Amino acid sequence: MKRIHAGLVVAVTGGAAGIGREIARQFAVAGARVCIGDLSGTTARTTAMELPGTVHGCELDVTDERSFHNFLATTEALLGPIDVLVNNAGVMWVGAFDTEPDTATARMIAVNLHGVIRGVRLTAPGMRTRGRGHIVTIASAASRLSPPGESTYAATKHGVLGYLTGVREELRGTGVDLSVIMPGVVDTELAAGTATGAAKLLQPADVARAVLAVVERPRFEVSIPGYVGPLTHLAGLLPQRLRDIVLRRAVPDQVAAVAGSSVRGKYEKRTLS
Repeated sequence: MKRIHAGLVVAVTGGAAGIGREIARQFAVAGARVCIGDLSGTTARTTAMELPGTVHGCELDVTDERSFHNFLATTEALLGPIDVLVNNAGVMWVGAFDTEPDTATARMIAVNLHGVIRGVRLTAPGMRTRGRGHIVTIASAASRLSPPGESTYAATKHGVLGYLTGVREELRGTGVDLSVIMPGVVDTELAAGTATGAAKLLQPADVARAVLAVVERPRFEVSIPGYVGPLTHLAGLLPQRLRDIVLRRAVPDQVAAVAGSSVRGKYEKRTLS
């Protein structure tokens, strides 16, 4: 059954820029009432004022239980019970595994994995009580693949997919839907300097459209581009030697992509230190 977006209450983590901002914008244009959370409350509020429709901005640190609880409580106080939570906040360090700073490893696990777990744990029970709701998590094609240079990032995204697969079964029949969006490389600051491999570079609008579409017609796994999901499943059926050949041609080597480049320095210092 199709769900209309008008009137829905939507909370978006990491919503001040990039993919999150575009998700908030498209929901607002469609008539939803939106609250965006971001590490900088000032930036979140500025973004909210720049977007059309009913959009509020709040400070949110997804690694902090009280901060996440307050974000959800503020959203409900301003707009009503949350119909859709979009777990979008994420960070990424890129480089050889043995040069990755321990602080970057800890930060990726805290934001990308534990942040999603926290969002589901804090939001799903209320949705279950009401008998309706949808949690959409922006994961990555790295939930199924592991590009060289993104090993820890991929590990967090594999963890997200595994966690949501189990919780989805626990919520079966309750009226609460879970969806995982798994895009390839998207043109955002997070992916600056990385390579796209065999797939085209995506835009934030591509991911946002997929989010609105999956809320309208719920599905659990959504790959962008759509052929990536079937490709990874087919590759998994091949003998290891052939699988390696196929994936090496399709999956970018991010160690090589960022070697000698300083383009990611400012982003990684701000988000992962």
